Amino acid sequence: MQYSSPTQLYDAYIFDQDGTIYLGDVLLPGAKRLIEGLRELGKPVRFLSNNPTKDPVEYKKKLDRLGIPTPLDEIANTVVTTTRWLKMHYPDAVVFPISEEPLKRALREAGIRMSENPEEIDIVIASYDRTFEYKKLQIAFDAIWFHKRAFLITTNPDRYCPFPGGRGEPDAASIVAAIEACTGTTLKANMGKPEPAMLEAALGDLDVDPKNCMMVGDRLGTDIGMAVRTGMVSTLVLTGDNTAEEAEALPEDEQPTFVLDRIDHLIPAEYREQWGWSDNDDD
Repeated sequence: MQYSSPTQLYDAYIFDQDGTIYLGDVLLPGAKRLIEGLRELGKPVRFLSNNPTKDPVEYKKKLDRLGIPTPLDEIANTVVTTTRWLKMHYPDAVVFPISEEPLKRALREAGIRMSENPEEIDIVIASYDRTFEYKKLQIAFDAIWFHKRAFLITTNPDRYCPFPGGRGEPDAASIVAAIEACTGTTLKANMGKPEPAMLEAALGDLDVDPKNCMMVGDRLGTDIGMAVRTGMVSTLVLTGDNTAEEAEALPEDEQPTFVLDRIDHLIPAEYREQWGWSDNDDD
């Protein structure tokens, strides 16, 4: 684990978004010029998120609004991976999504049947859902425990979603825990980081070796965890969830390759000096 800037460029860069590129609706220092610099150097950039409350179109609008115009095919999240996994492995399944509208919309568009009838539900999807209520828990309980026909998957394993000012909201893991607690079941599959399926969604048609790519994020368990599982170089930025002390406490083979205070330090120093970048700039 290194606390200094990388000294080389990589074939492609995959970025978590919230806590890495922006926090809430504010770009983090150096994020805009970093993305512009990588693109100027001809390095592919991809954005990846575990947050299923937005679809890629909504993420594109946000990045565009924040001054980082991004093509739609450079963005992937758990709405994409969940829908893709269901179509590939269980195309005829009836699902009950405990989720917000973006995932439900993607499921409808993919032709995946949804139901609230426990007698016909094959898969319960636990997701980030700010409308979660006892009725939904009862449906999941009946489908899994009483009728003994459904199994449980989740869009992402995050415990909470970080907000500016140190606050946050309970995320999908809290709903998974509620369902596991009352049914005695165990989660069958996770569609988000750190699972390698997220890397496949991010790289898409890029002809690159993951070992020559870099994953950049603020969370050890998901962002850095996916890099470790797939053999990627990784960078933990200290602008979101985890600290350098927490990274250093991990076993050596689970630690990030780099730890940085500023995301634009991903660019080797020789380029930053050539371009006249200063840490006093907030672009």
